[in-house]
Amino acid sequence: MMKNLFEQSRSHWVRYDHYELKTAEDGKRYITPGKSAKPDVYNPLKEVPNIVLDALNVGMLMMGRKPEAEVEKAVMEFVTRYGLLGLMTALPTTPSFMDYEAVYLPKNHFIKEESMATDKYLSLFYPFDQLDLVKKGIESTWNVSGDRTMVALTMTFMDEPMAKNMSFQREYAEPYDWVAQQFKDWAFTLTTAILYYNDYDSIDEDARGLYRKAMAAFGGIAPSYHIELLDKPTIYWDFHSLLLGIQMMFSFMLVDGDQPLRLCKHCQKVFLGSRSNAAFCSPRCKNQYNVYKSRGKNRTDGGDEE
Repeated sequence: MMKNLFEQSRSHWVRYDHYELKTAEDGKRYITPGKSAKPDVYNPLKEVPNIVLDALNVGMLMMGRKPEAEVEKAVMEFVTRYGLLGLMTALPTTPSFMDYEAVYLPKNHFIKEESMATDKYLSLFYPFDQLDLVKKGIESTWNVSGDRTMVALTMTFMDEPMAKNMSFQREYAEPYDWVAQQFKDWAFTLTTAILYYNDYDSIDEDARGLYRKAMAAFGGIAPSYHIELLDKPTIYWDFHSLLLGIQMMFSFMLVDGDQPLRLCKHCQKVFLGSRSNAAFCSPRCKNQYNVYKSRGKNRTDGGDEE
């Protein structure tokens, strides 16, 4: 059922063929498309379930306190495969914030202010090169010229909110730490759900309440959608950020009883189980786990003495 839902759905996002890590004047690291990187418009819903599994497994590296170099490599591989998360349009109360005098922000992990001047907010995502943009009150004028690829990309998304279109430009960048933290948050949500049911009988009601409270914090603004009459009726999801799209896909997968999200008992990798009690992502992991378990038992029993 879940697979059919995504197969009969559409959405659009942009990924570039090359991203780089750059350090701004304030020392903060950003992920941004390379100077000559080429954009590609694609449908993220066609990448289910891999896009969700990949995001969760990046987060699991952080949960497992893997070396920073390993985490960084995984983050950059994800971004190259699927694009940046669209944090600029994901964080405000509306992706159409360019139509207002200021940007209004619900509670989030990254920005403490509840509102912010638009130019100050934009500077968080354009630390290197600024767009040719003039904003006075609620009026905004954005000029794209000189680069045919960027002009064509802008025309492709001209019916979308201006800020979403702006986030597809080469000048756009996202703080590396923010992107990495989002992956970790998703992994924490999955771990909370799995541990809640695994430990249910061994924990008291207070502990169960803490699990439920942690889970209740997961959520977000639901994407809008409409139906398009193509070769068959098709749901078109109006994602204003890849973050929101992944969160929605993750939510559907989290409650899917047919192919539940599971954590491998051996390697801690996230995978889709064929049943609710699936414990290993592969026969290899199952065999290795049993070998290590057997060796541990032998040592305990003195069986490794010669």
